[in-house]
Amino acid sequence: MKIEEEIRQSKFKNAHHKAMINLIFTSNWLTTKQSEQLKPHGITGQQFNILRILKAQYPQSISATSIKTRMLDKNSDISRLLDRMESKGLIEKKVSINDKRAFDVTLSTFGLDLLNEVDKNQNDTDGILSLTETEAAQLSDLLDKCRDSFKSLLSPP
Repeated sequence: MKIEEEIRQSKFKNAHHKAMINLIFTSNWLTTKQSEQLKPHGITGQQFNILRILKAQYPQSISATSIKTRMLDKNSDISRLLDRMESKGLIEKKVSINDKRAFDVTLSTFGLDLLNEVDKNQNDTDGILSLTETEAAQLSDLLDKCRDSFKSLLSPP
């Protein structure tokens, strides 16, 4: 369905405005779809993001600060999220050897098992955009270009 039909708006300032509205709408739509897929597993999108970050490090640990810098949602309250995940048995937290004020975080066996269970539905997730591999790569490249362009606009000369 076209964005005009989805939001019941037929006029936009220009193609760039329409693309930005479409991108925001689609981002929210994807977030909702991801939440629906994760709900049966008892985790949120932010928790899933942390589990993915930890899986990339597994079996090594990573600092909570490093996790925060790699999160998709930079506004996440990492301490609260990690405490909740630890209480669910998804992660293990230990005081850092290098900095007694910091924590090193490791994916637990239960967390790894849960990620493997979620991955069983990966084909469903991959197909949610209804794009070919080439189209998905092109979209990703275009999104990278958008962010790079925006960053250069904000950078001082």
